[in-house]
Amino acid sequence: MKKTLTLVLTLVLVAALLAGCGSKSSSPAPAAATAAPAATEAPAPEAAAVKLRIAATPVPHAEILEIAKTLLAEQGIELEIVIYTDYVQPNLVVDSGELDANYFQHTPYMDSFNAENGTNIVSAGLIHYEPFGVFAGKTASIADLPDGAKISIPNDATNGARALLLLQQEGVITLKEGVGIEATKYDIVDNPKNVELVEMEAAQLPLSLSDVDLAVINGNYALDAGLNPATDALAIEDASGDAAQYFANLVGVKAGNENSEAIKALVAALQSQEVKDFINSTYDGAVVPIF
Repeated sequence: MKKTLTLVLTLVLVAALLAGCGSKSSSPAPAAATAAPAATEAPAPEAAAVKLRIAATPVPHAEILEIAKTLLAEQGIELEIVIYTDYVQPNLVVDSGELDANYFQHTPYMDSFNAENGTNIVSAGLIHYEPFGVFAGKTASIADLPDGAKISIPNDATNGARALLLLQQEGVITLKEGVGIEATKYDIVDNPKNVELVEMEAAQLPLSLSDVDLAVINGNYALDAGLNPATDALAIEDASGDAAQYFANLVGVKAGNENSEAIKALVAALQSQEVKDFINSTYDGAVVPIF
């Protein structure tokens, strides 16, 4: 019995020791490491907007461009309109690459400017036509012109010729046959009223009205001075004639840029129905869309 009891106690003691060893070695499993958050993917950079810089005279060109600007913005094209009040700098800054395009001139003026200045401006598209008008100064009508009357006209070659053709249309002078758009005052073969032609920069023509009997004024400068060729002029070019195409105002760019996607988008915006509606509702015939 003693041997048996001793054996049982020994077994109990061994079991206790084994249990104690087991509990010491059975340390709890370490907590699972917290998973690192997935790296947030950086947003893709937005594509840089295309930007066009265009030179324009204030009226109507810059006003029309504001409509095109909204349409281009919807296509991701930013249009910056840079205002000029002369006919020289807009071509120089485009030829130099400082600006991308201009909108102020017609083809005969552009061609003449290129020939005289060595520039290389071309048309990217025709937009509108501005009829020339004869406006009253000291004399209220063409029929009442006194002998020796003074008439101011633009001093640049193409617009000067255009003014002479309009005066011929109204019977004030007669030009040498066939001179057309190359006419100068030296091509006058009949001047029954002995009118004196006063040549000046086109932008100054509206300011000359108080000093002359009549003034032949470009459509944009007339509008800028609050004169509407369609309603205020004594005479106006026929918008249904060849002049509408020949003297249509265009988008000018440096040669080689006329087929760029941004320039084509600009021309498309300017030839849109939205622009046509704006022109027709704003200028009362003083600006005529030709698209």
